[in-house]
Amino acid sequence: MLSKNAHQFSQRSAFTSTEGAESVLLPCIYGGIIPEEDPSVVWTRNDGNLNVFLLRQGEDDPRGQDQIYRGRTSMSPDALETGDYSLTFRNPQLSDSGNYICSISDGIKALKLTEVQLNVKDVQVEVEVNKEAEFVVLPCKTSANLPKDTTVEWTRSEPEFMFVHMYPNTRKQRTEQDDLYRGRTRMNEELLRTGDLSLTLRFPSDGDIGRYICTVYRDKDVLRQRVVLQQVYPKPPDSEGLPTWATVLLVVVVLLILTGFTGVLYYFRHYFMSVQQVEADSGVESVLLPCRTTVHLPGDARVVWRDRNRDKVHVYENGSDHPEEQNQFYRTRTKMNEDLLRTGDLSLTLKHPTDGDSNIYTCIVSSREGNILMKKVDLRVKVQQRVEADAGLKSVQLPFRTTVHLPENSKVQWSNRYKKVHVYENGSDQPESQSQFYRNRTEMKTDPLKTGDLSLTLKHPTDGDSETYTCSVYNRDGDILLKKQVCLQVKVCQVEVEEGAESVLLPFTTTPELPGDVELEWRYGNYVTVHVYQKLSDLPEKQNQLYTDRTQMNEDLVNAGDISLILRRPTVRDSGRYRCEVYSHKENLLREKTVLLKVK
Repeated sequence: MLSKNAHQFSQRSAFTSTEGAESVLLPCIYGGIIPEEDPSVVWTRNDGNLNVFLLRQGEDDPRGQDQIYRGRTSMSPDALETGDYSLTFRNPQLSDSGNYICSISDGIKALKLTEVQLNVKDVQVEVEVNKEAEFVVLPCKTSANLPKDTTVEWTRSEPEFMFVHMYPNTRKQRTEQDDLYRGRTRMNEELLRTGDLSLTLRFPSDGDIGRYICTVYRDKDVLRQRVVLQQVYPKPPDSEGLPTWATVLLVVVVLLILTGFTGVLYYFRHYFMSVQQVEADSGVESVLLPCRTTVHLPGDARVVWRDRNRDKVHVYENGSDHPEEQNQFYRTRTKMNEDLLRTGDLSLTLKHPTDGDSNIYTCIVSSREGNILMKKVDLRVKVQQRVEADAGLKSVQLPFRTTVHLPENSKVQWSNRYKKVHVYENGSDQPESQSQFYRNRTEMKTDPLKTGDLSLTLKHPTDGDSETYTCSVYNRDGDILLKKQVCLQVKVCQVEVEEGAESVLLPFTTTPELPGDVELEWRYGNYVTVHVYQKLSDLPEKQNQLYTDRTQMNEDLVNAGDISLILRRPTVRDSGRYRCEVYSHKENLLREKTVLLKVK
């Protein structure tokens, strides 16, 4: 038994680790007398009063251990014999930063031995890439000989969340990988053996600049590494030590002297051009990207407009446009002045702009001698109409009414950035053409082409439907007649309950008669599995132990369309973000919803 006079001789120390590291060691060495009866070593976190680890009778005791530390902490099995009570802390996260206390106890009295301040830093690797490079490697490495069920996700969160690459290359990789990266990413074939999870990105452009996250799911560990891709511009030869503007200016001065000032400034003028900003509202008929010059252009001049991803927006050469060279996204939507080489007006008209057209466009004029002129225009398209809806509504309307006469054979298509939401053609809806995510959830008015009411009704909206929706009207040849955008914002569902209540309902109601092969999963946060339903039955063996015998769903959820979750005996620790995702057996996402639970 510990002496009543045992003094608190605890030591203090501080350690720093990085998020994504495999482990960090919190030291605790004791050379004093160990209690003869029921000795135990306890690690606690004093800023949250959490039980981190308990060693009793030479074995760790998970009872009472806080859920967030379960499976992530360990101690030497002979710690009570050696007096080394140091704690191995696996996969440290930013949220693990805090003060940890190591104590020894005899079951009655505890003696504080040491206090360790752990600081977990968000460390990121910076990678520089030349704009002309054919590829760039984003590094991410861990220990070799990874388990076969290891999965790796490369993602971006700015300017919006995007899946860049996933391993293994499953159906999910092909369906969820962002179009911007499709066909441009590759990982090492021997990555499980080598532990080298680096990503090779081909043909990097301005749109690729930013922060990337490499997430590794290995056994019960989740490792992360951040990589920031930065662009550098190559210096001209013999310019070391001088900034680019100074080097260019020096070259101009020398050439002015050598050539008698003739025409030299003209060839270097693009170095000093600023980016012109143009703003437009989504839904206007067209917007003009200005580019004018007073210099005589040669007859063999070639004019190319490109966006920041280097896709060709418009091509003019030999007196005519070349639509076969432009990107499909811009085809039939661009126009230039017919007599542009004589007038010097190289401006581009972009029809039916949407927020997806917000981009930096570059007009490049070249001849046999090389580039003559370069001009950049920053286009920003704003979505004016916004619709807000509360979670739990039966439906919400995306309005679009027009007085323009539309041909009877017109096609109306509602879509968002990734999916076809609703298609009306040949006098009726075309459900086989829309995404399964919206199947049975959309509706348009009768005879929309005659009445001019092209509004869309979306049933059972959730926060997963928060998107910018575009309605496009096409003629028989595929030309766009009208286009309008509506930004829908559905509020996240919030539920409050008092601790001690028998249960709480996390609501999720959708259209009935879901597919018989439906699979759904409720999760807490991003990774904690709360409830799994597959093949017409619950799968309790797949849920986290924290929720064992505490969850329940409607027995006839497929036919009823009620996929709400009942959580029994809610406590304060249950407060947080819950997300339900519904899939078909082909891994197509059918529904999704977020519920914020607050237990008072």
